[in-house]
Amino acid sequence: MIYETIITTVDPAGNPHITPFGVQKKDGLIVISPFKPSTTLSNILATECAVMNLTDDVRVFAAAIVKAQTQVIVPASVVNGVRLADTLAHQELRLEQVVEDVERPQLWMRVVHQVTHQPFAGFNRAQAAVIELAVLASRLNRLPQEKVLSERAYLQIAIDKTAGERELQAWQWLVEKIDGYYAEQSGFNQA
Repeated sequence: MIYETIITTVDPAGNPHITPFGVQKKDGLIVISPFKPSTTLSNILATECAVMNLTDDVRVFAAAIVKAQTQVIVPASVVNGVRLADTLAHQELRLEQVVEDVERPQLWMRVVHQVTHQPFAGFNRAQAAVIELAVLASRLNRLPQEKVLSERAYLQIAIDKTAGERELQAWQWLVEKIDGYYAEQSGFNQA
């Protein structure tokens, strides 16, 4: 099972990085498998820690994909890192083991501190649709355009039926990113 989270890391100079990340839980540890190369991978290998933020505000997922990271962050309590100030819960992680892989190494991390900040109010189908579109938008260079656009059309149904203001805003950011990417690709193909 993969859990959709927001991972925050810092580089050795303390510069923060915020990214959506699907993680797994295995043998009491959190497993993060970033693609090579990635900022998340570099930061965790350098500092040996990260923070997993659990949020139902899908704007955080969309903002990270469109590079509009405007979230307020605060220092982590135990590890060298930061967390989202407005999150339902966070878990501070320390690196236990690296399982090497050519494409996606596995970073096995132990939870060393966790806090619940707000109650979870429940699921909304539009939230799931935004997260799915964020995953697609993060892989535009790896997925066929037809697949991305057909899945976006299907996900639009949940947005139309159940979205609130947050979900509509996040959806729009992602749609603009996808449309901009394909417009740019089309321009390159004509040149």
